[in-house]
Amino acid sequence: MSVVYALATPAHKSAICIFRVTGNGCLKSLKSLFGTSDISSRVFSVRPFYNSGLLVDTVGVLVFDGSKSYTGEDSFEIHAHGGLGVMALIEEALSGIGFDEAPPGEFTKRAFLNGKIDLNEAESVLDVIDSTNTEDVYLSSKSLSGDFSREVHELSDDINSLRMRVEGEIDFSDEEEDFMDEDIVSDVSVLISKFDLFLSGCKNRKNLSAKNKVVFIGPTNSGKSSTFNRLLGFERALISDTPGTTRDIIESEVFYESFSFSLFDTAGLRETSDTIEAKGIDLTKNEIVNADVVVGVFDPSSLSRLEEFSSLVGEKPFLKVLNKIDVDDSEVASFDCRISAKTGEGFEDFKEKITAFFKTSLQKDATFLVRDRHISLFNNSISSIKKALTIIQSGDGLEVAAEELKIARSCLDVVVGKKTSDQLLGDIFSSFCIGK
Repeated sequence: MSVVYALATPAHKSAICIFRVTGNGCLKSLKSLFGTSDISSRVFSVRPFYNSGLLVDTVGVLVFDGSKSYTGEDSFEIHAHGGLGVMALIEEALSGIGFDEAPPGEFTKRAFLNGKIDLNEAESVLDVIDSTNTEDVYLSSKSLSGDFSREVHELSDDINSLRMRVEGEIDFSDEEEDFMDEDIVSDVSVLISKFDLFLSGCKNRKNLSAKNKVVFIGPTNSGKSSTFNRLLGFERALISDTPGTTRDIIESEVFYESFSFSLFDTAGLRETSDTIEAKGIDLTKNEIVNADVVVGVFDPSSLSRLEEFSSLVGEKPFLKVLNKIDVDDSEVASFDCRISAKTGEGFEDFKEKITAFFKTSLQKDATFLVRDRHISLFNNSISSIKKALTIIQSGDGLEVAAEELKIARSCLDVVVGKKTSDQLLGDIFSSFCIGK
């Protein structure tokens, strides 16, 4: 494989930027890039970095030989100042000596291909990066540490043991060797129970880690966009005293108490002859259908429209918010919380109430986060084990029982990547970040 490089930090101005390089033979370039090849392995060193003999920056460099690197190949990292010009020159220097720019997920893919991690651990790298709450992080890290793979390997070993006993009975039934003793039916049943227990702790990431979609609606000039901006902490949505200012869907993301929310500010709802505004109102109604929680923002002048909006939301969770209490602090019992988008009063309670809708979304008995492909393979595996049990109980067709156990084991091999297709690898690693 060729030597590849990638910027592993965002391509924005920042305190530092980090470039990663991997590929056997890459350490031969150290002298031309840093002025010396005498750089200790696994020690953070400070060196000048050169592009065509010209000093670019004084950088930190970490060198790894293949046996100690993430990818299983000779590798090094460059920690430089995070200026856009510095990044451009480092990239120019690396490509100028013949290194290729790495595609998404290339480093983790090489780690898998070189036997440093298995396929599930590779997927867990992406799961950790994509985690949107603390529970996701803990569960993904358990898989990344190898706990999940160890459980799968243990199930595989149990299947192998049973299969050997069945095949031993087939091959040596005439030699008075007792491979199929009376305990085998019980042992297969125990394996099924063990598998069921393992599956009960596997929760589908697609179901648990979808972003929490919170849609803001309300009458025009109720302070909906101001509330949206206050929750974000900056002016993302345009606000004005002119009715109908918000005409399109505005999306931003906020992180609060380990939960990530996708917030959507929508057009204020009213009767209008403005064609563009009317289209924005239609978009608002469509977003309500796809929302996890709808936040209705009203002010003292729009209280009469509360029932109208409640009917529009229907069965969706609806958080009713009274805004502008800095102007009118009258108690209104029909609202869930009272706020001032202008002063920030009531916003801590407001955020707690949004979060409360999602606190039960992650089951506390979850042990591992898994993907659709894992669930499908596990279901196929346990189905084959159950078929084998039925055949063993009947005492006929042991060859078929052995084949079903072989299929069950093969499914688990695919889970951890002992057997896999190039297409599957392409699908998995194409969703990774550049530089990972």
